[in-house]
Amino acid sequence: MAERTPLPIPPQIAAIAPDGNLTPRQRRRFMLDMVRRRQKPGTGSSHEFLRRRTADIQWPDLRSVLTGIPWALTGDVATRAYMAERMTQRMDVLVHERDVPAAWERLKAMGYATIAQSSEPGASFRSPNGVAVKVIGGRYTWLDAVLAHPECDAAGYPVIALPYLALLKMQATDMQDWADVVRMLCTATDEQITEIRKIIAEHSPDDSEDLEIMIWSARLEMSIPDW
Repeated sequence: MAERTPLPIPPQIAAIAPDGNLTPRQRRRFMLDMVRRRQKPGTGSSHEFLRRRTADIQWPDLRSVLTGIPWALTGDVATRAYMAERMTQRMDVLVHERDVPAAWERLKAMGYATIAQSSEPGASFRSPNGVAVKVIGGRYTWLDAVLAHPECDAAGYPVIALPYLALLKMQATDMQDWADVVRMLCTATDEQITEIRKIIAEHSPDDSEDLEIMIWSARLEMSIPDW
């Protein structure tokens, strides 16, 4: 197969990174600025769709399996507590890193097959029904308090609170994660947005400016009522 000819670096990107190698934060800012230039009020999904909270996709119920271990859904599955449910391929479970061995043993005892052990505390599993489950061991300063007071999704599963889910997704490198933040902000209350601002300013202040662009984009999405 012939090698592809390298593309010239677009001037808009070269102005930010002359070598074309944008950092994740620079890439996010570039995409947000592009969305801000193109977005028009009320051109996205209907308000009814944005406010839907369902648990139609069946994920393993680990509430009895992990009894006594503080845990909460995080990642893509957790977003269904705060926005319309979307397809994803894996259920992410957040525990404190000290609880990873206990969670691991519980899952293996229930027939979950270990797929891979992460370089960070945690591991990926396959449920007896073939569902991918990843246990993530966190060491965040806020983790114990957040796991002690999770939210719940439509299935009653514990879910990481919205401000901290937004924090984790803003720190991710995937554009889908950033899009999820905007989608969750669409129906967030003023009180929730105030708390999100507080958490981002405290734990990731360099992301505060991008958060304001995301809030603006979300409010523009909701600025024209459905007819």
